[in-house]
Amino acid sequence: MEAWVNLPILPDLAGQTAVVTGGSGVLGAEFAKALSACGAKVAILTRREESARAVLAQVEGDAAFFQADVTDQTSLQAARQQVLARFGPPSILINGAGGNSPMATTEDEHYLATEGVKDFFELDARGLRQVFDLNFHGALLATQVFARDLIGQPGACVVNISSMSAYRPLTKIPAYSGAKAALQNLTQWLATYFAPAGLRVNAIAPGFFVTNQNRDMLYDGAGQPTPRTEKILRATPMGRFGEPEELLGTLLYLVSPQASGFVTGVVIPVDGGFSAYAGV
Repeated sequence: MEAWVNLPILPDLAGQTAVVTGGSGVLGAEFAKALSACGAKVAILTRREESARAVLAQVEGDAAFFQADVTDQTSLQAARQQVLARFGPPSILINGAGGNSPMATTEDEHYLATEGVKDFFELDARGLRQVFDLNFHGALLATQVFARDLIGQPGACVVNISSMSAYRPLTKIPAYSGAKAALQNLTQWLATYFAPAGLRVNAIAPGFFVTNQNRDMLYDGAGQPTPRTEKILRATPMGRFGEPEELLGTLLYLVSPQASGFVTGVVIPVDGGFSAYAGV
């Protein structure tokens, strides 16, 4: 755990509790470890117990796993009661649960009516709903469930995890792109709505990071970059994928009332220049 001594900034989060949805994923795990290293008690919410236990083994401070499905309000309410019983009311909510589905992904980037290729017309309606539910409704429902506890807590804030696809829709993944765009709009709406209550709401828009969900799209079975990876890196001025720990400075800035107490309703890209590059 020595690496966590060298966090880019080290806000004092002692006495605070952070709820991290999707806390067992590649990015969510980094968030949970960093928040714990700053003194926060961390509640990891995820459906996957095995991976959550693996993350807990890497967390130095007081942390616990609570099984929850962010698309199910009843499940979230049950997790909330468990969090309150273990840690008391939280002051930080990280809406990190998200992802895509093969059922909501086309095989083609442009419609060419190619036989045997899954195109827009063959996208599965269930998959489309699942992706939108996970990325948009999951953040909305988790905020509905936990925001009552956040209000009135010192340093209360919500941080949503958006995506580059919210700015410009990426090919092949219409539901994911649409859901992340909706999430950015929701971030601004919530920031305005909760400002009088002292609850700040912001978002991070990561560029391209290799995670368990997109690894097969970015690398082939031999570990070689796919054509999609080559296109991504050509469109990223820094010419590489991000490392998960490169999100932590932005995360810790946003959860620190000393650093960002007058910041709400913003979406911060951490993308290696992807959003700034026109391609020519």
